[in-house]
Amino acid sequence: MRNTFGNIFTLTTFGESHGEAVGGVVDGLPAGIDIDIDFIQSELDRRRPGQSSVTTSRNEADRVEILSGTFEGKSTGCPIGFIVRNTNQHSADYDNMRDLFRPSHADFTYYNKYGIRDYRGGGRSSARITISRCVGGALAKLALKKIGVEVVAYTSQVGSIALDNDYTRYDLTQVESNIVRCPDAEKAKLMESLIAEVKSCGDTIGGTVTCVIKNCPIGIGEPEFDKLNAMLGYAMLGINAVKGIEFGSGFEGVTHRGSEMNDIFYPEDEKIKTRSNNSGGIQGGISNGNDIFFRVAFKPVATLLQKQETIDKDGNPTTFKASGRHDACVLPRAVPIVESMAAMVILDQFLYNKTTKL
Repeated sequence: MRNTFGNIFTLTTFGESHGEAVGGVVDGLPAGIDIDIDFIQSELDRRRPGQSSVTTSRNEADRVEILSGTFEGKSTGCPIGFIVRNTNQHSADYDNMRDLFRPSHADFTYYNKYGIRDYRGGGRSSARITISRCVGGALAKLALKKIGVEVVAYTSQVGSIALDNDYTRYDLTQVESNIVRCPDAEKAKLMESLIAEVKSCGDTIGGTVTCVIKNCPIGIGEPEFDKLNAMLGYAMLGINAVKGIEFGSGFEGVTHRGSEMNDIFYPEDEKIKTRSNNSGGIQGGISNGNDIFFRVAFKPVATLLQKQETIDKDGNPTTFKASGRHDACVLPRAVPIVESMAAMVILDQFLYNKTTKL
């Protein structure tokens, strides 16, 4: 099982949903970066369960403990080890899942791959493991701050309720002003109501998260196998419940002609700019200096509080109904995870690009 992400800036994660703790080791963070513990904790607080009426009621404090790699508030260049202890597990909620496979979960595939699985909360396949990604992403954000790069994501769709305009029409400083993390206050209310309705039925619903990366230097990303969009796609598709990603004009662009979609260059104030950004800030797999933006599709959460048909470990048909505390919609808590993965990719590729020329 590969548990390490990145090339120069790397994150290795460990832990299970109902184990003692989850955690990780970040390596490759340059020395001298201000390590703002309060900021790292605030990033975890955005991901933590029990934060609002539209998230799971599981009440984990998710307090991060930094074990190594810092001195007097700065990174030393050594590996940064950290843990977040699990404190609110209700393992008994999963006893009825011990010998069966939940539909659309990783239960069946994990069991067939390894011959053993931790059925409590999904074990290693649980979205709780993304805690480590948020810590790694927070450290990456602190480093990117030194070069002026900003990463912000928001909920742009829940079910059929979607924002009508692109990100440039919204004030992204308002993302945290509501519990669904949507910069449009009116649409946020509709999304919140829809999630509450779905939750009351014991059902779930999906949606999309839009991510914007501002001030990314020109030239980040490799021209062949490690294209920047490919690396971002790899990072996003590794997040639980993600089913798709599109950059810039995305799939909508296939209905237009090249004469409509090309981003025309022009000079302004001794800089090269483009009249549009249909490419989403990436051309030929390399950042072009424009905002990088993309959308990530999340499927509905697979755990339903409804009776479902399934099979047991012996292949016998059976039924089960999940119990316990689960998200009806993962989107609000997925926003900081998307940001974290994007930040780690950009920092890793920025450092990698330092090897391009002397």
